[in-house]
Amino acid sequence: MKRLAPIAALMLALTACSGGAGGGTSASTGEPAKTTETGSGAAAELRDVSVVLDWTPNTNHTGLYAAVDQGFYKQEGLNVKILQPGAGGADQMVASGEVPFGVSYQESVTQARTQGVPLVSIAAVIQHNTSGFAAPQDRGIKSPKDFEGKRYGGWGSPVEAAVMKSIMDKEGADVTKVQNINMGDADFFTAVKRDIDFAWIFYAWTGIEAKLRGEPIDMLYVKDFSDSLDYYTPVLVTNEKQIKDDPELVKAFMKATAEGYQYAIDHPTEAADILIKAVPDLDPELVKASQEWLSPKYQDDAKQWGWQKPEVWQKYGDWMSSQKLLEGDFDYTKAFTNDYLPAAGSK
Repeated sequence: MKRLAPIAALMLALTACSGGAGGGTSASTGEPAKTTETGSGAAAELRDVSVVLDWTPNTNHTGLYAAVDQGFYKQEGLNVKILQPGAGGADQMVASGEVPFGVSYQESVTQARTQGVPLVSIAAVIQHNTSGFAAPQDRGIKSPKDFEGKRYGGWGSPVEAAVMKSIMDKEGADVTKVQNINMGDADFFTAVKRDIDFAWIFYAWTGIEAKLRGEPIDMLYVKDFSDSLDYYTPVLVTNEKQIKDDPELVKAFMKATAEGYQYAIDHPTEAADILIKAVPDLDPELVKASQEWLSPKYQDDAKQWGWQKPEVWQKYGDWMSSQKLLEGDFDYTKAFTNDYLPAAGSK
């Protein structure tokens, strides 16, 4: 699990970039609109639109690829290009208006909002938090109390430290007895063989990979230790200017994206094949196994895919404030919206 864009970088991007939405090239790929032949033979223009990922392609993103492959975006008049994040990360690209849509995390949006960065979450990709602390079974980590005396591999994020302390406190454990090691660019499997005992992962990818490798792990989901930690990760984001200037684009993008994720929910095998075809460097066995595990969790117990509950945003914002992770006041009602989901109700 890796976070890409420091909030300070977002602020610099906002002062340096004046690009907005609403038809300008800063909110698209910058290319002319393309034409396609409709069933009646008439030419129809497709608007070029980009969405930037949070990290390398994986099954968190399958719905986007399915929406492209199945023509759902084209049905809404869009030619969508899926981009890898730049050096500044997806949040910076979306906040500055370089691209209109991106994949982010609730914690990033929460921090950004308190610093004047106008990110807005428009859908929860997965309804419940599937991340947590993982360790090879031979390390004997069965509860947060077992973190004591062990080596944790992370990236030095204040959120990491706060989550670990929070769940260890509940067990009467001492977080100062954990040795923190920067993992750098090493993956989980390399790092646990080299110099760490446990790390924070998304089970749907790294946990499934461990199973396929025959390297069993113990997984401690953070949501199991606090309702406040059952936050949305990842989420789809846009910025306030995009919503104000061109709400119809947001609506069209979300309609097609919701159809893409519904396709992945209903057809996990076919959806996995779409992702494998689009990103041939991925391990097909891992993609198929991950998709089978994750597809039911996209919507889970929500009224529809993408739905975000106010109490999830409020609880996590309150938790971040209690951990002194926020630099200003957080208005959770402005951090997200359900208004652009198909047939969605009020926020």
